[in-house]
Amino acid sequence: MSYLKTLTPVAHATAEGQQKQLLDGALKQLGFIPNMYANMVNAPAVLNTYLHGYGLFRGESGFTPAEQEVVFLAVSQANGCTYCAAAHSMIADKVSGVPAPVLSAIRQGQPIPDAKLAALYALTQEMVRTNGRPDQDMVTAFLDAGYQEKHILYIVLAIAVKVLSNFSNHAFGTELDARFAAYKVV
Repeated sequence: MSYLKTLTPVAHATAEGQQKQLLDGALKQLGFIPNMYANMVNAPAVLNTYLHGYGLFRGESGFTPAEQEVVFLAVSQANGCTYCAAAHSMIADKVSGVPAPVLSAIRQGQPIPDAKLAALYALTQEMVRTNGRPDQDMVTAFLDAGYQEKHILYIVLAIAVKVLSNFSNHAFGTELDARFAAYKVV
């Protein structure tokens, strides 16, 4: 359910200026323009900031692609964003190599059958729930799982990026793209 009443998705065919540049970049990189991007580009700074932070997280975090998806799924679930949960489930399954039992456990709210990924997921959700003030025992478990303190800062970056997308999706009630439909959160 959207609470924005006058803004609508920006059509690539009619986009101009910075909106067109951002949508052109998305089309070139992804081969399509996600509905989320068409909504976010109403305020080009929002989509631009999202894409910049997303790219930096992907490129600099030191997390494997599977770990990155676990982080994005943890944030999206904690924020109640079914659009991003579906999109990142598809990416986790088809692109990033998240083991099927791990993805299934995350999606079903069950214990994650990989101790390291479970620690990552738990700390990420705790960071969202506590507004960045996790319980020290959870931080210790995260570090004991093999992560470093700097990884916590990259979790902060991922949370910031996902807040942009998750909250924008809430505002627009973003319709799930056909590419992600098989991963719809029910």
